[in-house]
Amino acid sequence: MSDVVKIATRESYGNALAELGDKYENLYVLDADLAAATKTGIFKKKFPDRFFDCGIAEANMMGVAAGLAATGKIPFASSFAMFAAGRAFEIVRNSIGYPHLNVKIGATHAGISVGEDGATHQCNEDIALMRTIPGMTIINPADDVEARAAVAAAVEYVGPVYMRFGRLAVPVFNDKDSYKFELGKGIQLRQGSDITIIATGLMVNEALIAADTLKEQGISARVINIHTIKPIDREIIAKAAAETKLIVTVEEHSIIGGLGSAVTEVVCEECPCKVVRIGVNDEFGCSGPAVELLKKFGLSSDNIIKTVKQLLGK
Repeated sequence: MSDVVKIATRESYGNALAELGDKYENLYVLDADLAAATKTGIFKKKFPDRFFDCGIAEANMMGVAAGLAATGKIPFASSFAMFAAGRAFEIVRNSIGYPHLNVKIGATHAGISVGEDGATHQCNEDIALMRTIPGMTIINPADDVEARAAVAAAVEYVGPVYMRFGRLAVPVFNDKDSYKFELGKGIQLRQGSDITIIATGLMVNEALIAADTLKEQGISARVINIHTIKPIDREIIAKAAAETKLIVTVEEHSIIGGLGSAVTEVVCEECPCKVVRIGVNDEFGCSGPAVELLKKFGLSSDNIIKTVKQLLGK
């Protein structure tokens, strides 16, 4: 058996931008002195005249991106999620969201898996923040194939988009030849009738591992990948709620305001059922190796399995 290929979605982001730069001459990339880390340096090397380093001034960078969008350009403003969503929130809200400008925000190094950078850089609130901005589209891809497709879809979409990418290399499980990305559409990856596991980002692979293990133990778990958290696929969630009656959401984000909140909102309105949220509880992260931190905070297939079995009384 060949080894599983692992690629960080921030790498996917940088490579996708460089590829799309050939097709879209009005695509510009901005960074906040982090091009090596966000991987926008790949685009810079290929298209130096369309790359701008705005320095450690994320709010100003978002303002520049807004200006470029107002002149018909397609700007991708890039930084760590903590700075892109956190530090620059007011500018994103008022200068990009309010006029509904065609700005794409590439937020890398999101979540606990930032690892040794610690709590100050482990942004577990960015999805919650971006969800409050009217008209903001939010994408959280699960692997390299999905991340590249997401960037391509963001270019075509007219309006503000927030894309969330990770630092940690994660398994590539989607087939690049058959995968199809649709904004606002969830993807059912496993059939199941006992319970539904709804996951996003790097937790999708963990959900798949959990479902396959549960199947060996006689438990049928449906797995749904929600790559677009806003607008969310209400139909696929409501169908799962009606058919399995139990839902577990899994995300590398706070359980407050992220995927879990979005799913429970849909369930309450469409087809009420029990929903249990797995994510970062109401607490800050801490420094440590990414893989160990994911386990520490319960963001693992083992914890998904444990939670499902408890819910089913097995």
